[in-house]
Amino acid sequence: MAGTARSARIEAGDGGHFTVTGPLTFLTARRTCAAGIDAFAGAGQDVVVDCTGVAESDSAGVAVLIEWRRWAHGQGRALHFANLPATIRDIVGLSGLGGVLEV
Repeated sequence: MAGTARSARIEAGDGGHFTVTGPLTFLTARRTCAAGIDAFAGAGQDVVVDCTGVAESDSAGVAVLIEWRRWAHGQGRALHFANLPATIRDIVGLSGLGGVLEV
């Protein structure tokens, strides 16, 4: 049902590593973005976000990643992405945001 999608899950691992699972789309972006920032706030200076488990993504998902990167920069932290889905890589490539997300 439209509008009832859950946010993606952000799971903390060791050493500032996090795993994102679930949809990273327009319907989940706001909640997922906030959940990520809350999770990363307790991490160290270097954060790695593994997106292997992102099942679905769109341009709003890219916006979430950009916001996470912006937040980390504002905190004086490094934030890196691993295993970005092809959909996100394609959107980043088409929009010229490769340098922003280091893709």
